[in-house]
Amino acid sequence: MASKKPVQVIAISSGKGGVGKTNVSVNLSLALVTSGQNVLLLDGDLGLANVDLLLGLRAEYNLSHVISGERSLEEVIIRGPEGLNIIPAASGMQMMSELSPAQHAGVIRSFSDLNMPLDVLIIDTAAGISDGVVSFVKASNEVIVVVCNEPTSLTDAYALIKVMSEDHGVHKFNILANSVRDPQEGARLFKKLSRVTDYYLDVTLSFMGAVPYDEYLVKAVKKQQAVMQLYPQSPSSTAFRKLAKIALQWPTPKTASGHLEFFVERLIKFSAAG
Repeated sequence: MASKKPVQVIAISSGKGGVGKTNVSVNLSLALVTSGQNVLLLDGDLGLANVDLLLGLRAEYNLSHVISGERSLEEVIIRGPEGLNIIPAASGMQMMSELSPAQHAGVIRSFSDLNMPLDVLIIDTAAGISDGVVSFVKASNEVIVVVCNEPTSLTDAYALIKVMSEDHGVHKFNILANSVRDPQEGARLFKKLSRVTDYYLDVTLSFMGAVPYDEYLVKAVKKQQAVMQLYPQSPSSTAFRKLAKIALQWPTPKTASGHLEFFVERLIKFSAAG
């Protein structure tokens, strides 16, 4: 890699689909880019890739071509708006736990040899608690759990947090309320979730903030563009800039585990152990 300084690795997850997790991943990434960060967004939904679709980008190659040895990691990276770098996934790609040792080594080597400046790696995981989600979350420094005002969103978020804490030793989570109708709604959702986790689980939840329901975001999705790019002064874009400021305050790992190559080694180790 061009720089061996530690990289902040952030996993963005949700207990269920349909809560806007990928939108959060894309627009938070862009907010960090506009804050001066070098950001790489990894589409970690290996079975249903959609980051490139959300941005209207055409990905000729993806992570499966790196695993097969057909392309280097740098060859599959596509450039998004504002200079955001994206590693697209492939629909129906094998899960990390199914890779052979040779494929494991190839992925590690690809990340280790990545010759680009990098401050933040954001992983847009799949929804739920599949093995792939568990692996990505365990290998990250920070975890954002996206919730919305639906009962199943909170119950499934609780299930994700319970599995990660009781079975995999992850005890710290940042909660982000998405598509809220008023400023108090996000705080209420966080209070509901934390009341249950405080009683039943040994975890620490932090309320990261909320993204308001925004017609401009809906318009941006229909146009296959990021709201941060298309409507930078919209309510949701303002919220994403605030969230980026919070993320920038999180401590950066001080050890080599923050390097991308170590991220991949941890990912593979946890996948194999699972």
